[in-house]
Amino acid sequence: MLLIVGNRGGTNVAESLARSATHLNLAFTFADARDAQSSFRLVNAFCWRFSDRRFARMRAFGVNLIKAAKRDRPTYLLTTGLCPVSTDVLHEMRKLGVVCLHFSTDDPWNSGQRAEWFLRTLSLYDIVFTPRTANMAQFIALGCEQVRYLPFGYDEFIFSLPIVRTKEHAASDVLFVGGADRDRVDFVETLLEDKIPISLVGGYWDRYPSVKAHALGHKTPDELSTLTRSAKVNLCLVRRANRDGHVMRTFEIAALGGCMLVEDTAEHRDIFGLDGECVHYFNGPQQAAAKIRLLLNDQVVRKRLAQAVSERVTAGGHTYTHRLQSMLQAAQSLTSLARV
Repeated sequence: MLLIVGNRGGTNVAESLARSATHLNLAFTFADARDAQSSFRLVNAFCWRFSDRRFARMRAFGVNLIKAAKRDRPTYLLTTGLCPVSTDVLHEMRKLGVVCLHFSTDDPWNSGQRAEWFLRTLSLYDIVFTPRTANMAQFIALGCEQVRYLPFGYDEFIFSLPIVRTKEHAASDVLFVGGADRDRVDFVETLLEDKIPISLVGGYWDRYPSVKAHALGHKTPDELSTLTRSAKVNLCLVRRANRDGHVMRTFEIAALGGCMLVEDTAEHRDIFGLDGECVHYFNGPQQAAAKIRLLLNDQVVRKRLAQAVSERVTAGGHTYTHRLQSMLQAAQSLTSLARV
């Protein structure tokens, strides 16, 4: 029995793990982290700003979580991201014999969401999984006894869809999907100055006059699939505020068979191999612009790269079903050692 805590819906990792649990015929219950928020936006904003980024209804959420654990007797608790699970709740879970697992989808030291109360919870998990090699030492320094590197993956149930072309989703020359962090805005502004045609999907791009005309807003998973597979070049940027070496789009673009131009990092090279095998790498916007021009002018290369990266990722065990199996296998190994 598995108890999952995270955000429901769409491309949220917790939702993908729940779909994977269903696929594996694993019994599970899901506690939506958004239930720990108030129905009043101002209350949530106040707690975020003046109460160390706590959730407004965190105490009540924790009470309900313990009730669910006593009722359902889960073997594992699996939380994702900045989750409304306090130290008191984790202590109680451990008393109930629940193995506590955490998948750190965002960097908890990111200044935009760092919360001291949350950092204090991390050492109470039996295993912390992080998709970032950059913060593993910090987890260990916090007192986390088991820290494992576990990359992001892709949800095979929403990112293996057939392409559907519509007028609304005309093919883009260059597509980027992700939020408008300031460093990303600067990057895109440089591409636009270099006359690179780009479409932008995600939050907050419309807040910047320099890039607003290229913003497509948020899209559903189906729409993202269509846009990704239709684009001539898919730009893959890491998120510097999270110290990413790769991102969720790293696997999603590949699984959909998109031609990829990828930010050059050690993690990306570990996933994709040498430059030109199945992706091209770039360092900085000027080099990205030059490589985009080459790709836009060479359909044969684009098709070869798209096919190669799709084959590499879809045959490589990178779905969230594989990630869930890896987490549970690690937990089972840990409990087996504890019995010896």
